[in-house]
Amino acid sequence: MEKRSRNEKSDRFLKKTDTQKNAVKPAADKKAAKAPCPLFKKCGSCKYLDLSYEKQLSEKQKEMRKLMEKHCKVQPIIGMENPYHYRHKVQAVFGMDRKKNPISGVYEEKSHRLLPVETCLIEDERADAIIGTVRGLLKSFKIKVYDEDTGYGLLRYVLVRRGWQTGEIMVVLVTASPVFPSKRNFVDALRKVHPEITTVVQNVNNRTDSLILGDKYQTLYGKGYIVDELCGMKFKISPASFYQVNPVQAAKLYEKAIELAELTGRETVVDAYCGTGTIGLIASKKAGNVIGVENNGDAVRDAIGNAKANDVKNIRFYRDDAGHFLTSCAADEVKVDVVIMDPPRAGSSEAFLDAVAKIGPRKVVYVSCNPETLERDVTYLEKLGYRAKEVWPVDMFPWTGACEAVCLLSKS
Repeated sequence: MEKRSRNEKSDRFLKKTDTQKNAVKPAADKKAAKAPCPLFKKCGSCKYLDLSYEKQLSEKQKEMRKLMEKHCKVQPIIGMENPYHYRHKVQAVFGMDRKKNPISGVYEEKSHRLLPVETCLIEDERADAIIGTVRGLLKSFKIKVYDEDTGYGLLRYVLVRRGWQTGEIMVVLVTASPVFPSKRNFVDALRKVHPEITTVVQNVNNRTDSLILGDKYQTLYGKGYIVDELCGMKFKISPASFYQVNPVQAAKLYEKAIELAELTGRETVVDAYCGTGTIGLIASKKAGNVIGVENNGDAVRDAIGNAKANDVKNIRFYRDDAGHFLTSCAADEVKVDVVIMDPPRAGSSEAFLDAVAKIGPRKVVYVSCNPETLERDVTYLEKLGYRAKEVWPVDMFPWTGACEAVCLLSKS
């Protein structure tokens, strides 16, 4: 995302220097050149699979510069040393081919046609293998896959999540009905092939919309959740928990956010849109006090549990609209030094940004999964008296067109 050639000094993100310690030299890109995925240009995910990793990082840097260079310095993009098989959360749709054999995979881009997937260059290899084993067991157990047209059949989706540091693996079998014949024997057969599986959960989804998970769960084996470690903290991951699918890059993203906050151990930090408390808990190690705000009650309960599991006592979580919460804090003259915000792809609301200005933190650290809404919100914050200082692009999803970023703003 740049306007200059790669030979200029501003494009040294492919070299390891003292000032770019978080940037990495991309791995050799022989796979993409010699053996692109057979579904390339069909599933719509890996739009950059025909480019070398070096080239796609350059393209993302260019785009970020087009958006953000008028606001602040755009730092070198933080890439991956090994940009393959990074997705630690894999979900597969189950269906039938023309011969009525079970298949699993993804929907073709802009269609509802199921594309069979055996392996994927960006998905965890063990997850792909487990999904293949589930598919292979269906006939021997006489389990039918769900047919959306007739409403007949049982298995709809399979979700696999693997802990990056712990190696724990959760398999979620999403069924159209709670009635799962021989489910114990099915789980035993699955674990005989994959003894590394630590828990198996049945989720019941009888809706007709496009959501993967329903509201009912039954643990068939293990604890019903897995635990992973990120930036020195343990996090409980349930079937529906939000947790970054690329924890390798998530660690770099969060560490950069905490670094930009320049915490000394005395600050009061607000973690807005805190979810299950990931960023706030990581920040708690260097802050005086942390306040996490989230509107989703389930996420708040998980955040409180994560704080207890890590024995963190200088953090409190509140279920509330983040903008309303900050406005209340301003009215009560609560002093906040740093706001760390991690909004959804749609970005933040003007009401929340107005509330940030009211409470007046000296720094705002904006973690973004959408550079376009980041630029829009930075423009609005500048009208409120904040100035962007620097932005760090992070390649969270190699081979795709997506890019995340963390931006530092300071009060003028």
